[in-house]
Amino acid sequence: MGLLDRLAPRRPDADPSPDPAVVGDPVFATKALRKFLTSLTANASPVLLDLGPVVGSNVSFFGEQLGCKIFVEDIFADLDRHIRDGKIDRLPDFLKGRFPQVTGSVDGVLCWVLIDYLDKPSAQAVAAELTRVLRPEGALLGFFGAQQTTQARYTKYIIVDEVTLKHRSYPAARGRQTTLLNRDIIKLFGGLRVSDSFLLKTNIREILFRKPA
Repeated sequence: MGLLDRLAPRRPDADPSPDPAVVGDPVFATKALRKFLTSLTANASPVLLDLGPVVGSNVSFFGEQLGCKIFVEDIFADLDRHIRDGKIDRLPDFLKGRFPQVTGSVDGVLCWVLIDYLDKPSAQAVAAELTRVLRPEGALLGFFGAQQTTQARYTKYIIVDEVTLKHRSYPAARGRQTTLLNRDIIKLFGGLRVSDSFLLKTNIREILFRKPA
């Protein structure tokens, strides 16, 4: 199921080989990532769910910073497969059973710019499942496009440090389906509360959600 399950030890002095995706990619500041990291430090061995794709340097970063257990679930790949197979109408039902994590077992969720590429039923299915697996007081960091585009491209985000990201685009089976307003995003994740929200110069909105206790 595209699962990467790793309990990474803290290695503050490690110098891992750079991820090939990092070299030469555009850089931009992130305002919410540091807050997201801080929210995960309350647990000695937090569990993190990353909605993919797999980025080796990101796995290393979280392992070194948090010593966390990481699940990577590449929903972008699932979306592309359903489109190629002509089964996009089945995607909402697929997503309802996509996440094997136990209810309330995940401390943090990284939801990169995924929701923009989903139809409404699929987005609702993902939001409901992410809310389900998140533990009380857990955090979800979501990225959402603030400007519509017709390009059929996904974006892979590479963490440089807690305040800097790099990004690389790669082909998608289809372009973004929607650009949600703040009220629509908040409604979609109705089981969570907004902790912080930032609009970046890259026309990406970062929203940090917390699950009520």
